[in-house]
Amino acid sequence: LENDATLCRCSPSSKFAGAPSSPSERMQQELKSGSNEMPNPSEKYAGTAYGRPRQAHDAELTEVGAGTPCGEWMRRYWHPIAVSDKVTSTPQEVRILGEDLILFRDGKGRPGLLLPRCAHRGASLIYGKVDDTGIRCCYHGWKFDVKGNCLEQPCEPEGGLHRDKVRQPWYPVQERYGLVFAYMGPPAKMPVLPRWDMFENLSSEEKLYATDSSFSVGGDDSITLIPWNWLQDWENNLDPFHVQVLHSTFSTTQFAQEMEVMPRVTFQPTETGASYSAYRTMPDGREMERTHPVAFPSIHSTPDVQLKTGQTDTLAWLTPVDDTNHRRFHVMRVAKDLDPRTTRPPQMYIPQGRPKEWIDMTEDERRMWPGDWEAQGSQGPITLHSEEHLTTSDQGIAILRRLLRKQIRMVQAGEDPIGVEFDPDAPPRVLHSGNFFKAREGEAT
Repeated sequence: LENDATLCRCSPSSKFAGAPSSPSERMQQELKSGSNEMPNPSEKYAGTAYGRPRQAHDAELTEVGAGTPCGEWMRRYWHPIAVSDKVTSTPQEVRILGEDLILFRDGKGRPGLLLPRCAHRGASLIYGKVDDTGIRCCYHGWKFDVKGNCLEQPCEPEGGLHRDKVRQPWYPVQERYGLVFAYMGPPAKMPVLPRWDMFENLSSEEKLYATDSSFSVGGDDSITLIPWNWLQDWENNLDPFHVQVLHSTFSTTQFAQEMEVMPRVTFQPTETGASYSAYRTMPDGREMERTHPVAFPSIHSTPDVQLKTGQTDTLAWLTPVDDTNHRRFHVMRVAKDLDPRTTRPPQMYIPQGRPKEWIDMTEDERRMWPGDWEAQGSQGPITLHSEEHLTTSDQGIAILRRLLRKQIRMVQAGEDPIGVEFDPDAPPRVLHSGNFFKAREGEAT
């Protein structure tokens, strides 16, 4: 090593040319050469971590509890909280926007979302019994319907003469596209639950499939809780450059090989959020435009990762569980005869080029072949925004954060944010998302 100029960053013959052999000799030689100042050790060791100020996350954009700026903004929208098929007469615990709740379906098929502590004396309704009209507490038998009305107080005279004065706290829920949605904001500001153009007017050979799998963030169908802040995941959708590095050239080609081409990217605002278009010129002369939108509060539509041509037929929602956890829900158009129990929908992609499925990989293997789960999760439960250094390739991130901050402050000012609709007759919303190829010269489009 002493004679390797590259490794020791010095002349190979310096130790034989009378070079100073100790720090004190080097300092004396610098003084004799005419320097009037002592060497400054801080210049040599500039950039060390010592004395670094405490770093912090951007609470305004990330914290979702009741009363927080982002939390109050989030509560102006409907959020998916469960796959409809998984909601039964067995009460289940759900945590959404930092609130712990109980979800169930009564005997008439109506979903209900209630606070867990019984309004009588606080026993949890997770141990309740569900029948045709509601859920009964295990402690003293008080019974509530899906809107929290107290129907029975069996230990009281005549079943409770004043039961109508008791209300179990509840939230409105609706079902659409195979998901259960909840609204947790001020009743006077409750918008209509949006419809989406891509899920309307299905053909006789199609149906919709809903899932709460974490597949699209590099997880597994068996994992539904994603252990980091929702914004880390959502803003990744306006970061087209990570596709070329993380998913294409860092370890292996996880998606289509054409993704290895570094794109030219433009960003643009939309009526409901923002979008990017990534342009690639392939080695064979083909040109592709890949358009990927996001919509407030936390929706996105990812084009097919194997570059299936045309408009996307999948929509995803990110639902914050609390400040450090979130969930993903997807709805997709599939063939009517597809049975998801035996055949995986093509939209539920599995990254390629790895030795085994992600759920079976060891930590060492995940280090060798990282994906979104490793990259986003390694940022921490909430990334430290104060230490970031955003550059030109982070334009999408900056645009999204500015838009988000603006919406949060609009709610604080008493205004309605982007993406809320109060007209029940409003047309279905359209998101322009997909892969679009331009034919080579001489070929049909």
